[in-house]
Amino acid sequence: MRSLPRPRVATVLWAMAVALTIMFVAPPRAAHAADTLLSQGRPATASSTENSGTPASAAVDGDTGTRWSSAFSDPQWLQVDLGASATISRVVLNWETAYATAYQIQVSADGSSWSTVYSTTTGAGGTQTLTVSGTGRYVRMYGTARHTQYGYSLWEFQVYGSTGGGTPPPAGGGDLGPNVKVFDPSMSSSSVQSQLDSVFSQQESNQFGSQRYALLFKPGSYNVNANIGFYTSIAGLGRNVDDVTINGGVTVDAGWFNGNATQNFWRSAENLSITPSGGYDRWAVAQAAPFRRVHVRGDLNLSPTGYGWASGGYIADSKIDGTVQPYSQQQWLTRDSQIGGNLNGVWNMVFSGVVGAPAQSFPNPPYTVLDNSPVTREKPYLYVDGAGNYNVLVPSLRTNSRGTTWASGSTPGTSIPLSQFYVAHPGDSAATINAALSSGLNLLFTPGVYHVSQSINVTRANTVVLGLGYATIVPDGGATPMTVADVDGVKIAGLLFDAGTTNSPVLLQVGPSGSSASHASNPTSIQDVFFRIGGAGAGKATNSLVVNSANTIIDHIWAWRADHGSGVGWTTNTADTGLIVNGANVTAYGLFVEHYQKYNVIWNGQGGKTIFFQNELPYDPPNQAAYMNGSTRGYAAYKVADNVTSHEGWGLGSYCYFNVDPSIVDEHGFEVPNNSGVKFHDLLTVSLGGNGVINHVINSTGAAAQGTDTVPVDITSYP
Repeated sequence: MRSLPRPRVATVLWAMAVALTIMFVAPPRAAHAADTLLSQGRPATASSTENSGTPASAAVDGDTGTRWSSAFSDPQWLQVDLGASATISRVVLNWETAYATAYQIQVSADGSSWSTVYSTTTGAGGTQTLTVSGTGRYVRMYGTARHTQYGYSLWEFQVYGSTGGGTPPPAGGGDLGPNVKVFDPSMSSSSVQSQLDSVFSQQESNQFGSQRYALLFKPGSYNVNANIGFYTSIAGLGRNVDDVTINGGVTVDAGWFNGNATQNFWRSAENLSITPSGGYDRWAVAQAAPFRRVHVRGDLNLSPTGYGWASGGYIADSKIDGTVQPYSQQQWLTRDSQIGGNLNGVWNMVFSGVVGAPAQSFPNPPYTVLDNSPVTREKPYLYVDGAGNYNVLVPSLRTNSRGTTWASGSTPGTSIPLSQFYVAHPGDSAATINAALSSGLNLLFTPGVYHVSQSINVTRANTVVLGLGYATIVPDGGATPMTVADVDGVKIAGLLFDAGTTNSPVLLQVGPSGSSASHASNPTSIQDVFFRIGGAGAGKATNSLVVNSANTIIDHIWAWRADHGSGVGWTTNTADTGLIVNGANVTAYGLFVEHYQKYNVIWNGQGGKTIFFQNELPYDPPNQAAYMNGSTRGYAAYKVADNVTSHEGWGLGSYCYFNVDPSIVDEHGFEVPNNSGVKFHDLLTVSLGGNGVINHVINSTGAAAQGTDTVPVDITSYP
């Protein structure tokens, strides 16, 4: 073998110097650039907690001002459920003063059998970043020796890694799918009309079908009449409302149901202008049918042809040049809009921040009027920019708002390109969606029905989750279909959660239990989000919506335990409560919550506000014995917890229709603590056709709602 020449000494010294420069001067390349934070907002448990203010969830909430702390003994542990098996590469422990000197990091596939991936007996506290290697769904810190006489305490417990064996996260952007119909002004009116008619013929009476559609119009003018059926959304794709004009009408009527509009659910109009051919547009709807960012150049008629019953509804960020004509509408909320006038009202018409609203006059006429809305953020919407690219506009937060966001020009807000969204299609799994969310993408659901066997976990602040065409999420196997971490500024909009056949504990949870961070400057918002238990088939869910995060804005929900359809019955589509609010300073506009078997709404948080509430108690208790709250007959529709000292509500109504046993009595419609900080304005109860009795309106105040005349019992203020 030929010998190699020796390098010269100078060359060796130069090479050593370069190596030392690289080692000590050049910053190291990030070894964990591909890691994803997997633990934030995930379910966490612990061997113990010091007190109620230091829950396990506080260590995975992303807030370094909250902490978990244990009892003062050894050993103690804190574990997080990542929701699916993951490859773990890094764990970060942000210790409070009470840290562990001896502990292990362990992983497990099932939460029972554990493997140790890191161990030390010389822990020094502070923030420790540990490089580990292991695979598991569950990760825990197992402490065996404490530095202080106190317990173990972590500000944050962060687990990094990847799911799917290192598979790259899904890409953003992409096709909107076959059920999004996009129209261009270059298309002939006959071609557009033909497609609109085809969708309507399929959806007019398709109350519990699986078809979903979004009808999207690029900027321009269209001479068509769009009849809107079930699970159909019509929207303009302009940056501004008047970029799209429909010359004709955007129409909802009730011919399919013999002129009765009380079941015209699940449809919407958004972000366009209408020049109605007959001088008025007809929007005869019931629940879950929002009318947002619409400019009507004429009147708006909210009743069906022939003035049959209607049971809606909701308007926001809209301008009606003419008169809003409710006629037979039983209740309605109009928020942050401008109207030319209002014709009448039946039971409960609420105006919040509306220019042109009638004067406060409840109960005759039944107008509840607030000059301004306390805190609002309008719903995100899809639009096309000048280059033909899709974006989502996220409107800015407003306080003490009044009138439309576009009265002085374009709606202020932030544009996010579609390339920063994972565009989901039916058939996508929760694991795929979670991988996209973990990679930093927002989420856009195209129209369709999505089955998930585990939670979709929204853990990043300011994430936008937007559904098109009543995209519907169904949990399988009793899963909670969606959870949101206790972080700033998440926007959840345009979704229908449909309970599965196996009972789910909750359908949407915002913030883990014990959430306590303030989000006053950037709250999470829930808009046009609807919940259904039964109707399309047997479904069960203990609670529909649980809000633990403070300052959350709830802006138009319908939580419905079905009273008709398939899979309906007192022991079939079981559901306790529609909405539970545990967070502080939560503001709700447009709560429609109906037919739950216990309290329909439970409000535990301090500082809450509700502007408009519509409720029907369950129709189907088989007898009084089946509908008892301890020794009290029935459950209040709206319960404010006994320890709450600050809460206010405006324009709230509850109705009974105990048609299985009309002798049933519900003791009171509203149940609240008696103190000066808990205030209610303009309440009513109604017995529909005398089917049952609501004995008092609020606590023991107010006469009984009873009798076949269907006359409301009103209270203008309480206490």
